[in-house]
Amino acid sequence: QVQFVESGGGLVQPGGSLRVSCIASGSISSINVMVWYRQAPGKQREWVAIVTSDGTTNYADSVKGRFAISRDNAKNTVDLQMSSLKPEDTAVYYCNTPSGAAMRSWGKGTLVTVSS
Repeated sequence: QVQFVESGGGLVQPGGSLRVSCIASGSISSINVMVWYRQAPGKQREWVAIVTSDGTTNYADSVKGRFAISRDNAKNTVDLQMSSLKPEDTAVYYCNTPSGAAMRSWGKGTLVTVSS
């Protein structure tokens, strides 16, 4: 089971931008679907963005047009570029595969706080 380490979180003002990244413990080239999730305080974890091995992306309605997911199979990394951030984007962000999520195997995540 590939494990992920997330990084890049921090405090950003509303309207600002931030890029979070995750690096895998092994190769992701054979993994079709990679997902960024987030969990806001007091809420359930939710998916935010998906990227497949052929580069197809999909986004939750709440972030569509503001977030962009990308992957680099050579570096075993998956990034999430976040723009026009809102206070409601405040959450711990995780990357994972759907199977990892189903097995409740999560990394520590990276905290993004959007506040003035």
